[in-house]
Amino acid sequence: MTTAGRLALYAAGLAMAFLGAYGIAAAVVPGDMVTNRTEGTTMEDHGSRPELPTGALSGLSLSAHGYALSPVTAPVQVGEPGELSFSIIDEDGNALVAFETSHEKALHLIVVRSDGAEYRHVHPVLDATTGRWSIPWEWNEAGTYRVYADFAPSAPGDRGAATLSRTVHVAGELEPVHVDAVATTDEVDGFQVSVDGRLIAGAAGELTVTVRRNGEPVTELQPYLGAFGHLVALRDGDLAYLHVHAHGDEPREGETSGPEITFSAEAPTAGRYLLYLDFQVDGQVHTARFVLDAAPGHGGSDPHGRHGSGDH
Repeated sequence: MTTAGRLALYAAGLAMAFLGAYGIAAAVVPGDMVTNRTEGTTMEDHGSRPELPTGALSGLSLSAHGYALSPVTAPVQVGEPGELSFSIIDEDGNALVAFETSHEKALHLIVVRSDGAEYRHVHPVLDATTGRWSIPWEWNEAGTYRVYADFAPSAPGDRGAATLSRTVHVAGELEPVHVDAVATTDEVDGFQVSVDGRLIAGAAGELTVTVRRNGEPVTELQPYLGAFGHLVALRDGDLAYLHVHAHGDEPREGETSGPEITFSAEAPTAGRYLLYLDFQVDGQVHTARFVLDAAPGHGGSDPHGRHGSGDH
C-alpha cells in the first residue's frame, strides 16, 4: 500500500474513533451536567441562539420572553451562613428594577432539591440601585437544588410573567429522599392536612385541601399571598413548575376561612407530581406536602409529553 493510502486509512480510523467516543459521551453524560456547565453564561453569551423548546411548561429554562436569570450566588456547603442573590437580566444585559406585584409580592423565590425535599418559598429583597435580589441563606442539606424566580416585569413592552430557574450544587453528605407512593395526607406542626381531587393530563381539574387540628376543622385560615392558601406543583423527574390558582375572590384584611381551600390545576402530562401547600394560622405559615399521580387525558398524554391524535 502506498504512503498516501496508509495516511487515508489512518485519518478514517481517527474519524471513526472520534465519532464513537462522541456517541458514548452523549450516552453517559447526563443532560443536567451539560446544562450546569452553561449556567454561568448570560443572555449576551447566548447571542441569537434560540432557546430549547419546553412547550407550555415553566421553570425548565434560565431564559424566556427575552429575560434571563443571572447566575445565583449562594453558600456552597451545608451549615455555611451567607446570602442567596441573583438578578433578572434583559436582552441588553441590564438588570431589571421594576416588577409588577403578583400575589402581594414583586418576586417569588422557590427553592427545592432535585428529589423534591427541602422545599422553601421565600421572598428576597430587591436593591433598586443594582437590580440585585438577595436574602439571608443557609443550606440544611447537601444536594443539587432548583432555584425558581417567579416574576412579572413592569416595563414598556414587557412580555408577561415568567418563571426562570437555575441549579445550585451544595457540598456535603447527601441522603436522597425517594418518592415511592402517592401521599394525599400530611401532618405538619400539629395540623392534619389532606387533598382530594384528581389530576388529569391536559385537562383542568379541582383539588380541595382540608385543614384540621386535633381532628377538628380549622376555620381560622388567614390570608396568605392574596388567598387562603398557596399551592405549588412540580412534576417529579424534571421539576417542571405548574401554576395553580386558588378559587374565590382575594380575601379582605382580617377575614378568615376554612377548613377547605379549592384550587384549579392542570397537569401537562400524565405522571407523578409533588405538591406543596403554604397556609397561615395565627400569623404562622406552615407547609404541607403531597404526592399525586396525574392520569392520562382523553388524548393519551404520557409522562414524555407525547399526545394521541385527539390532543391539540
